[in-house]
Amino acid sequence: MKQLVILSGKGGTGKTTVTAALAHLAAQDCRVVLADADVDAANLGLVLAPVTAETHDFTGGRVASIDPAVCVACGRCAAVCRFDALRPGNAYVVDPIACEGCAACFYECPVQAITMTPQRAGQWFVASTRYGPLYHVHLFAGQENSGKLVTLVKQMAKLRAFDDEAALLLVDGPPGIGCPVIAALSGADLALVVTELTVSGAHDLERVLRLAAHFNIPTMVLLNKANLSPAQAEAVAAYCQAQNIPLLGRLPYDSAVTAAMVRGEPVLRQPHWPRRWL
Repeated sequence: MKQLVILSGKGGTGKTTVTAALAHLAAQDCRVVLADADVDAANLGLVLAPVTAETHDFTGGRVASIDPAVCVACGRCAAVCRFDALRPGNAYVVDPIACEGCAACFYECPVQAITMTPQRAGQWFVASTRYGPLYHVHLFAGQENSGKLVTLVKQMAKLRAFDDEAALLLVDGPPGIGCPVIAALSGADLALVVTELTVSGAHDLERVLRLAAHFNIPTMVLLNKANLSPAQAEAVAAYCQAQNIPLLGRLPYDSAVTAAMVRGEPVLRQPHWPRRWL
């Protein structure tokens, strides 16, 4: 089983559109398991028409809670809180939105009135699609994304791929270079980086390529909307050549993509699409 992770240095490059198209192609020749690891904006399901089979809760960080019957309102918890998450009164009260779960108040409380409670941060789902099972998530508003959630989604998808004897685990990764991206890259056989031809897009492409190189993950680059800026396309192609990074191809801007998004399906399902892009 091979792991292919689709990445982008920044959001909005067309990464999810490319992932859906690759799922359409790969499913014609082999068994595929899909994972949407872009947990902040899990949009792969919008174009794969998933049917949810399982729903599970995801527990993220912890938040402080204060027992008013024990609290002596000494104020020591508020004094050590760097996030202004504690409000005074007959007993101190925690603002769960402001609390970052650092537990400084827990260790400072002289009467042990504070406990750290696990927080329900979102849900993860197992769904069926026409291309194979899809593992994706819904992160609740205001909750922190972390490599922990990405690792969970990937691990469950990987186990399913082994059980189904799938040939490919296709992962729609998160943008950027932070902890979620590192978690998505873990164990990958290849990272395909989709980039748009803007100054910021080229800059962020270089950053994500350096990140993949640091973890010894082979990479390829796909230029999206390449016909909108031929000069920038040539500059990115020259950079890839200088770094010995294969350039997979150049996709033009095409209204077929918009039509596919409106219909909620991969762009390769559009009539006559492949001939227009040759």
